[in-house]
Amino acid sequence: MTLTPKSSKLFNVAYDVRGPVVDEAMRMEKEGTQILKLNIGNPGSFGFKAPQEVLDAVENGLVESEGYSDSKGLLETREAIAAYHRDKGIEKVTADDIYTGNGVSELIQICMMALLDHDDEILIPAPDYPLWTAMATLAGGNVRHYLCDEKSNWNPDIADIKKKITSKTKAIVIINPNNPTGVVYSEDILKEIVKIAREHELIIFSDEIYDRICMDDVKHTSIASLAPDLFCITLNGLSKSHLIAGYRIAWMCLSGPKISVRGYIEGLNMMSSMRLCSNVLAQHTVPAALKHTEEMKKLIMPGGRIYEQREAVCRAMDKIDGLTYVKPQAAFYVFPKLDAQRFGIVSDEKFVYDFLKKEHVLLVRGGGFHWPEPDHFRIVYLPEIPVLEEAIAKLGNFLQDYRQDESDQQYIFKHQL
Repeated sequence: MTLTPKSSKLFNVAYDVRGPVVDEAMRMEKEGTQILKLNIGNPGSFGFKAPQEVLDAVENGLVESEGYSDSKGLLETREAIAAYHRDKGIEKVTADDIYTGNGVSELIQICMMALLDHDDEILIPAPDYPLWTAMATLAGGNVRHYLCDEKSNWNPDIADIKKKITSKTKAIVIINPNNPTGVVYSEDILKEIVKIAREHELIIFSDEIYDRICMDDVKHTSIASLAPDLFCITLNGLSKSHLIAGYRIAWMCLSGPKISVRGYIEGLNMMSSMRLCSNVLAQHTVPAALKHTEEMKKLIMPGGRIYEQREAVCRAMDKIDGLTYVKPQAAFYVFPKLDAQRFGIVSDEKFVYDFLKKEHVLLVRGGGFHWPEPDHFRIVYLPEIPVLEEAIAKLGNFLQDYRQDESDQQYIFKHQL
């Protein structure tokens, strides 16, 4: 029998948010083991419900959603999105600059496929949302990961960005607010990135899906608002801020001068047309959703569920020796650091696998976000407080006598920085 292998294009593509440890969790579930899944930011799985305004928009849009829309999306939807980004300081944006998509994930794929040729380089942060690296690699590009500095509130290391630029570098990606760290980049750092992009004529991609989930009065700044003279693509959507990840509705906003990127925009138009259009019914939710953000504002204020769950997970982690973290300012995640020397950690994959097998809690290793050391992992703090407290207590108990040794080296996933 002749076996059919996967395409060689996928050999260096990884997505550990749904990776091999997740496969083991699914196997355990089939055998009857209950698994607490703290591996993915899926609000609907933890009892969060869409705002009524969004549900009403779905009901009202049903009779108008039988056919395809324009490949970029419904005009009313794109006009609402353009107004949103103008309010965030991205001037002169119109509906023609907006492309809707079936989630930011689809738009990342479109952006990378339309841009990168073999051996082109792109700068992506470490840690990152791993789909950026996966799609850039699949498109044939070479990813150069620039480090974010944990000691500086996980802000990008400007010196490392400069060091990673070559004559082949075409673009830089920022993820702000950041997943997996949950931090919001300072405006000063964003201005430094703009200077670098200007000097080296780089396209800026800014993933801002969590910009409406910032706590503690932290202000989010769209980098495109600081760079009107540069071509930027800002990505956003409703999956997180309106708790409708399953609706698959997102968008990208093109801003800045477009003469020098006309060929690239032709590629974006081609890629968008090839998938015909994004979910038309979901598009109908956008105008109402962007007018009504009160539900999320309540959730991220003191007393709100997301805010209090963040506080609870941080209090619980404070009790664990050998575990440190930068307190997240946004999103649903925290990215703790293990004392690798204390626990003998040589493989983060082995760590999350062992924790899953013993305590039935699913996490994602730091290497899954292209962090180069085996000493971090991500926690999703969407479950209710009693569930979170129990999970972190299990982590503390697990770490009391946990040690790895050199034989665990086989689990190390190599990253090229």
